[in-house]
Amino acid sequence: QSASELPVQKLPRAFFLFLGSLSVDKIVDQLQQFVQSYDLAALRDYWSYLDRRLFSRLEDVYRPTVNKLKTSLFRYYLVHTVQSGRNDKAQEFFLKQASELQNQAEWKDWFVLPFLPAPDSNPTFATYFSRQWADTFIVSLHNFLSVLFQLPVILNFEAECHRSSLIQEENESLRHKLFALQAESSRMKKEELEVEEAVVHHKLPAYVANMDRLGDSELDMTCSQRSTAHSLQSRGGFLSSFLSQSKKGPSRPAQPSGASPTQQHAASLGKKEPANHQSAKGKEGAVTCKDGKSHFSGLAAGESSSLQQRQKRLQEHGKERRELLSKGTFQGQSAEKKMDISTPETEPCSELQADQAETSAKMPTSGTEAVGVRQEQPFIVLSQEEYGEHHSSIMYCRVDCSGRRVASLDVDGVIKVWTFNPIMQTKASSISKSPLLSLEWATKRDRLLLLGSGVGTVRLYDTEAKKNLCEISIDEDMPRILSLACSPSGASFVCSAAAQSPISHMDFSAVSSGGKSMNQVPGKLLLWDTKTMKQQLQFSLEPEPIAINCTAFNHNGNLLVTGAADGIVRLFDMQQHECAMSWKAHEGEVYSVEFSYDENTVYSIGEDGKFIQWNIHKSGLKVSEYGLPSEATGPFVLSGYSGYKQVQFPRGRLFAFDSEGNYMLTCSATGGVIFKLNGEDKVLESCLSLGGHRAPVVTVDWSTAMDCGTCLTASMDGKIKLTTLLAQKS
Repeated sequence: QSASELPVQKLPRAFFLFLGSLSVDKIVDQLQQFVQSYDLAALRDYWSYLDRRLFSRLEDVYRPTVNKLKTSLFRYYLVHTVQSGRNDKAQEFFLKQASELQNQAEWKDWFVLPFLPAPDSNPTFATYFSRQWADTFIVSLHNFLSVLFQLPVILNFEAECHRSSLIQEENESLRHKLFALQAESSRMKKEELEVEEAVVHHKLPAYVANMDRLGDSELDMTCSQRSTAHSLQSRGGFLSSFLSQSKKGPSRPAQPSGASPTQQHAASLGKKEPANHQSAKGKEGAVTCKDGKSHFSGLAAGESSSLQQRQKRLQEHGKERRELLSKGTFQGQSAEKKMDISTPETEPCSELQADQAETSAKMPTSGTEAVGVRQEQPFIVLSQEEYGEHHSSIMYCRVDCSGRRVASLDVDGVIKVWTFNPIMQTKASSISKSPLLSLEWATKRDRLLLLGSGVGTVRLYDTEAKKNLCEISIDEDMPRILSLACSPSGASFVCSAAAQSPISHMDFSAVSSGGKSMNQVPGKLLLWDTKTMKQQLQFSLEPEPIAINCTAFNHNGNLLVTGAADGIVRLFDMQQHECAMSWKAHEGEVYSVEFSYDENTVYSIGEDGKFIQWNIHKSGLKVSEYGLPSEATGPFVLSGYSGYKQVQFPRGRLFAFDSEGNYMLTCSATGGVIFKLNGEDKVLESCLSLGGHRAPVVTVDWSTAMDCGTCLTASMDGKIKLTTLLAQKS
């Protein structure tokens, strides 16, 4: 199987982006530069990086080739040091690489190289000192890398960037169209309501509303009369219902006592007056029709075009009726014959009444559908992307103040700084030798990260220069830096330090069986100056010093809220540097705290699985309380085969709010869940489930700096989902 047929469909997208950002010439030039500058450490690290990110993903058949190239690269370095007279660098090479190379047969004869007076004339090494061998090695390395880069077009980084930018532009265009459609929909609903109100206030009479049906029934009767060659004079005229009761013929049968006025009109229209022998009577009937026409025209003058069409049909029918009545034939018919003929003529009226009743029964339903407002989702999911550079469980995942960069930290001490607009790209990566327990962005000069370790130190990391600016020691007796929070002004930050816990992170049984919580140990809360990196003061923790799990500032930095392992929430006045109030909030530890949008209350999540809102103007006053499932509060458990179980206690933020504080994002077993706050019910209303994860989500964040809200959900398998939401304006 050739290299061009590698199973690239199994490789992650981040790997393709990594390949697309490189070129073969740059890789070879970089390796040669390290050799020329005698930078052995950089040479080893760079090759290890290539091996970890590129070569390790190849099939086993390519492993011998990779090992031979690595051996040749180190021999190329040694030959260069000897040729340039730097035997000290050659000895340094064997000193640092001895543990790795001493058991390899191909390196057995090379340990004497620095001590040979003329190695280039030695038969064992003469080949490697020739120009031909060096050129052959460089060409072989170049060709091998070129074959690897002959992967499908998906590895074309520039093309992918262009495609991504086009998608971003298309999303923006669709977003504007969506806003326009929403505005158009709102306008149409408003017009429909106005039309319905107008219909209610200016409802047509029943005989006008059903005029088209009346016309059809009369035409049917006229055709029936023509086919039987019977000519009859209308008892009261076609539009006799328009006339007063006193002008109607005396022979009109009485209506049932329970009939409605509408039914009475319809019944009267279905009756015909007997034919008259006098021609004057026929003329009077014609005049009556004309009067009826003019009356109808007056009613329909202000109505829609549909009513005008009905009027036209009725005019044509009136003309046909006048022609029929003017003939005056069959005038000697008996009254019994007339009654027999008039009887079936009432049948269309009964059908009309049934149709009218059916129509009136349907009207309320259609009116309700038009007026009723469909309940819409508060957010529209525009996109969801995955960041997969981490290979172990995430502890922290935070967006900076500008909303452009994300910093994420996993349990292996790997820090990633990455962007997601216009494309997802890693900007900085660092691996900590000591375990890291906390992470926070600096508010001023937001390129800086604060990193708290498990050995009592805090580091200031520059994400653009990709280096540590300084590292300070907090307290050797309390080495665990559990929480960091930078004030909005950027002048200072608070640091929570705690003693070592007697319970391991993985000893879940001790906690679940009712044992002492892992952070029930002494702790300190310290204030540090960001510029001088010196401690300013230590806060007093009453009733006893305890580990502080979480900290959060309000918008101007005048207030600081903390949640501790003893279940107490403390509110500090940062101008007086003292605790303003404190109260018992939870049974067990407090895992996460945040100020509300109006900053009149604070929210907290605790070990007892409760999500509680507290009034900060009255100590301990509970505004609302909700129960949350264990998958939203922790500890988080990831189970596997053969009884494998991984347990992680909460570290990062467990909930985050939208830009107006009306909705809350929390963790779940398969993704994030958005709840509506400030509801009347005592139960949180779930509005949207983001999903997309195969492992429990352990920390969340919600960035509202951009036009579209961005939700981050990070899980125990190292995957971070970035979901872009569009708020539905009510």
